[in-house]
Amino acid sequence: MKKQKISDAVIHRLPRYYRHLDDLYNKGAVRISSNSLGNKMDITASQIRQDLSCFGEFGQQGYGYNVAELRAEIGHILGIDSGHRLIIIGAGHLGHALLQNFDFGKVGFEIDSAFDISPDLIGTAIRGVTIRSMDELEDYIAAYRPDVAVLTVPQNEAQPLASRLIDLGVRGFWNFTNVELSTTEPDVFFEDVHFVDTLLTLSYRISQH
Repeated sequence: MKKQKISDAVIHRLPRYYRHLDDLYNKGAVRISSNSLGNKMDITASQIRQDLSCFGEFGQQGYGYNVAELRAEIGHILGIDSGHRLIIIGAGHLGHALLQNFDFGKVGFEIDSAFDISPDLIGTAIRGVTIRSMDELEDYIAAYRPDVAVLTVPQNEAQPLASRLIDLGVRGFWNFTNVELSTTEPDVFFEDVHFVDTLLTLSYRISQH
């Protein structure tokens, strides 16, 4: 893989490429042209070729892309085969819904534990994931070294909890708290999910027509 600075725009398009290629793969497609893939994704063929060229040479003139090979390559670039370990902090309504409905394994994340403070939840399991007490957090992280924490906790707890987890060695955060998290530590990454932003984007679009 070429060692170069990849723009955020390209990084954000990679999961979309993977999702479309995974769909094509599951439907039995063997190959696809950059034009056809671009039409599916509503981006230009030249943009696809430019994005993929950041990571090496893919496809061949007159043939297009082998769907299985490109899917595997982009999956590898995204780290799907890296065996990342993940935990969820907060097993209330949203945390429960993620555990119940989201297939973390399909995108390469191992999860066996979530954490909560509720005595009613501690010791129960959701789809094979054990809900543990927050008192066990330090020992669990020391033993299993999770890469990513999913935060579905109240807003006032978000930053102190993130700082605690960073001190314990967690480097990635999928953040559903609606608070912008920050740190002075290098190589810590936040992906903030703002449901309200996407709903207001939709509101804007329908208001203009």
